[in-house]
Amino acid sequence: MDYPQILAPVLNFLQCPTPQAWIDKARDSANLPLLLTDHMVCELKAAQTALLLVRKYVADESGADALLDWLKPYEQFTFRDGPEPDFIALHKQIGKSVMPKTDDPWGQALIDSMVLLIKEELHHFWQVREAMLARDIPYVKITASRYAKGMLKEVRTHEPLTLIDKLICGAYIEARSCERFAALAPFLDDDLQKFYLSLLRSEARHYQDYLTLAQQVSDDDISPRIKLFGEIEATLISTPDHEFRFHSGVPV
Repeated sequence: MDYPQILAPVLNFLQCPTPQAWIDKARDSANLPLLLTDHMVCELKAAQTALLLVRKYVADESGADALLDWLKPYEQFTFRDGPEPDFIALHKQIGKSVMPKTDDPWGQALIDSMVLLIKEELHHFWQVREAMLARDIPYVKITASRYAKGMLKEVRTHEPLTLIDKLICGAYIEARSCERFAALAPFLDDDLQKFYLSLLRSEARHYQDYLTLAQQVSDDDISPRIKLFGEIEATLISTPDHEFRFHSGVPV
C-alpha cells in the first residue's frame, strides 16, 4: 500500500498535524487500553452517524429498521452492559438485499456510501475488540471527548444547511482518524501497526465521500464551510485538553 500517496490529500485537507505531545502520550503503552477502548467506541459512533443520516434523509421504513437491527448488538454491548455478541456472525448478516431504496440519485449515493461505511466501521469495531481481547484488555466504559461535540456546536439549524455541515464534520472526523492512525502506527507492536495502517485507505475514502455528498446537496460552493470547520477542528486538536482520547487535543 502506498501510504504517502493515501495520506497526502488527508494532510492537505487538515489544517494542522497532530501535536507531538499527543503522540508522545499515545505511544506510552500504559495508555494503550484507553486508546483502543476509545477507538472501538469511535468506530461504532461513526456507524451510528452514517445510519442517522440515511434514516433521516432517505430511508424507507423497512430499510431503516434493518439498519437499526444491524447496530443493536454493538450498541447493547458498548452502551448498555449487554453480552459480547458473535461479531463475525453479525458481520455476515450485513447485505444489500435489505437496503433502503430511493429514486433520488443523490439519496442513492448517500445510501451506497453510508451503508458501505457502516459495514466497514462495524468490521473495524470488532477488529479493535479482537486486539483488546488478544492483549487481555477488558472493555470499560469511558466518557466521550470534546471533539465531535465541539464541531457539531457550529452546525446550522435549518436544512439543507444542517445536512451540509454534518457531512463536512463527518469528513473532518474521518480525515483526522486517518492521520492519527498513521502517526501512531510506528510506535505500536507489529500486529497493531499492520492493523492501523490497513485502516488508512478506508478512512481516506470516507472523508472524500462525505465531502462529495456535501457538495452535491449544496447549491453553493462549500469551501467557506470547509474552511470554517477546518479552523474549529484544528483548534480542538491543537489546544490543551483535560481528557486523553483518540481525537483529543494537547494533553494537559
